[in-house]
Amino acid sequence: MIKLCGFAISNYYNKTKLVLLEKGIEFSEEFVLPSQDPALLQRSPLGKIPFIETEHGCLSESQVILEYLEEQYPQNALYPADIYERAKCRELIQHLELNIELNARRLYKEVFFGGSASDETKAEVKERLEIGLKGFTRLTKFSPFVAGDAFTAADCVTWLHLSMVSIATQKIYGADMVAEIIPEFAAYAQLVESRSSAQKVSADRAIAMANFMKK
Repeated sequence: MIKLCGFAISNYYNKTKLVLLEKGIEFSEEFVLPSQDPALLQRSPLGKIPFIETEHGCLSESQVILEYLEEQYPQNALYPADIYERAKCRELIQHLELNIELNARRLYKEVFFGGSASDETKAEVKERLEIGLKGFTRLTKFSPFVAGDAFTAADCVTWLHLSMVSIATQKIYGADMVAEIIPEFAAYAQLVESRSSAQKVSADRAIAMANFMKK
């Protein structure tokens, strides 16, 4: 059985969990915090989360994990069968994570964890987010899902990351950049949240965040 290691505050953990749930793969969870502990480094080479344990060994990097799960467990496919459409699905994910989420992440310390970001950082992130979000609109279809009429791995990633970007930009800039640039996202998020898998991920994330804030 697959063991998912990490914690439910992490979007990258949650995207992996959402894929496991959508594909109907049996799995267990182990709470693991990132660290440089030698024992953890034997399982995750940079001490990062998430990672999974399989019968063959451990795998790190969430996108690698998603593609492994798709190949190892072909039921309930989350990538299109057509080679070009499969590449477009990967393109959506890579664009979202490199050009949007990675920039927004620089705000998360202030938004979620009581830290702070400089005014310079906030201005730079805002500019890059605007570029990234506008680029995303050129790739997405919302018909009704981001890659077309079928729910794919790109939806697992889009729903989680853009929800966090929405919260972050509202808190830092006083405006929801996602809603302003991608007005379709609100209805789309409701569609995704009607799925039992998304409801499970949301509920577990809320519990994990509440427990984290008590510390």
